[in-house]
Amino acid sequence: MSNQSSRLIRLGAAASRGAVAGAVGVLAMTAVEKVEQSLTGRPDSYVPGRALRTTVGLDAPDRQRRTTWNHAMHWSTGLLLGALRGVWSAVGIRGPQASATHAVVRLAFDQTVENATGAGAPPATWPISERVVDVGHKTIYAMVTGWVADRWIAPDLISQRGLRSH
Repeated sequence: MSNQSSRLIRLGAAASRGAVAGAVGVLAMTAVEKVEQSLTGRPDSYVPGRALRTTVGLDAPDRQRRTTWNHAMHWSTGLLLGALRGVWSAVGIRGPQASATHAVVRLAFDQTVENATGAGAPPATWPISERVVDVGHKTIYAMVTGWVADRWIAPDLISQRGLRSH
């Protein structure tokens, strides 16, 4: 097997483990969200589910309030972006700084899908309290996902090429 084939297989394994780490991150994010909602009285948002329905070509009216679509969107996004974080762990993009960057990626992904589908509105139009909650929950997702990924995936694919940015 060539070095490149071996690297691709190892990256795939890191992505798979990262997806599992992402599932742990979604579980933590969801648990914290439910505690936060019980304290604040904030209702569920159905925008993620509407975005997913639109993405797969289904009608997504504002009255659509099915939690199954929300869960499908949260879990699929969590696993997908967890796979990315797993690859990062394998190639040496690790630790709290990587997890903070991963939180930004999660926020950007969610907002891109929600706004591209027309299901959501730009965060700048939201009340500040909603922005704080969204950033907080996605940060919890990213920190837990990163913590699990960094402990489960060895950084054995760190490249020594390009030790400078140019």
